[in-house]
Amino acid sequence: MLSRSLLLVAAFSTLAVSAPVAADEVAFKSCVADLRGEAIRQGVREEVFDAQIADLAPDMAVLGFLDAQPEFVTPIWDYLAALVDEERVTDGAAMLSEWKTVLERVEAEYGVDRATVVAVWGVESNYGRNFGSRPLLSSLSTLSCFGRRQAFFRGEFITTLKIVQEGHVAPERLTGSWAGAFGHTQFMPSTFMRLAVDFDGDGRRDLVDSVPDALASTANFLKRAGWRSDLPWGFEVGLPAGMKVSDAGRKNKRAVSEWVARGVKRLDGRPMPAAGTQAALLLPGGEAGPAFLITRNFDALYSYNAAESYGLAIAHLSDRLRGGQPFVTPWPTEDPGLSRAERRELQSLLISRGHDIGEVDGMIGARTRDALKLEQTRLGLEPSGRAGQRALQALRARPQGVR
Repeated sequence: MLSRSLLLVAAFSTLAVSAPVAADEVAFKSCVADLRGEAIRQGVREEVFDAQIADLAPDMAVLGFLDAQPEFVTPIWDYLAALVDEERVTDGAAMLSEWKTVLERVEAEYGVDRATVVAVWGVESNYGRNFGSRPLLSSLSTLSCFGRRQAFFRGEFITTLKIVQEGHVAPERLTGSWAGAFGHTQFMPSTFMRLAVDFDGDGRRDLVDSVPDALASTANFLKRAGWRSDLPWGFEVGLPAGMKVSDAGRKNKRAVSEWVARGVKRLDGRPMPAAGTQAALLLPGGEAGPAFLITRNFDALYSYNAAESYGLAIAHLSDRLRGGQPFVTPWPTEDPGLSRAERRELQSLLISRGHDIGEVDGMIGARTRDALKLEQTRLGLEPSGRAGQRALQALRARPQGVR
């Protein structure tokens, strides 16, 4: 058997570059050597580790995403406008119909309603259309060696190797987000190991190529997070004029009877939950925006991605899939966000004005923002690069090709 040092030399032969070797590659090679010992101690077989890192190279681009997650940097009216648009509602209704039999079984087994499960699917991967394209082992090994939270990502890297070792998902199918989430409903590797289930009975837990496994695993996640089938996630409410909201916040739950006594009313006209039900007042857009009473089921949604805007996106999409309407109270902005169809229209308008922004995909990336800044300057708008209604209306009003 080759010595450990010789195995590492062979494994990293594809990383060799002409001198001088880049500093990050040297650090990466040293780091992965340490990871090898740690992974083997945790049950990864030597031959599995060596085979999977043989062609591994760092993906330094992922480091830029550590502090730029859209849930925390995007205005909530922009975030929800793209995630809960008519397109996603229509597609979700089609998924409810197509997977009706599976969803009935999931609902019966885990006690999580089908609209909520499909809403998670829609928000996480647009119903399986957008898994993410970054190889998990490359992203996670890079994050294990550089940047913040290295200990966390080392655990996810080693767990990904175990997923490969156990044969649940083929290595080449393990692509996903920059942080390592993968599959139809974007589980992190450690979440997969704890909560993924084999619902189609083929002996594997496969969130990539098995929709039944993905939907059931999502329901299992929510059930384990405390989901109760007898509660709504919450609902939009109206607040009486002058009501003090210093105790608003997801963690500050009170009995529904207390909120009713303070004049809080449900805006959809339906009855409030039982008086003793614990609920918190959520004001995601501040006092002037929509207000919600949320239950422990919202906390279960929140635990999926630890962002209130994310939880609200799933909650609202699930309501829309049940036939509900958009929020009654408008967001406190004079420049609302754009749906994905409107984003694509904005990109097409920028291309018609000579800007090379790449594919018209509704994704507002750096090239789209840079082009938009130029057009906003020409149109007399603040050159923020933000794709909102004001910019779209201005571009619509200017004749094509006019500068």
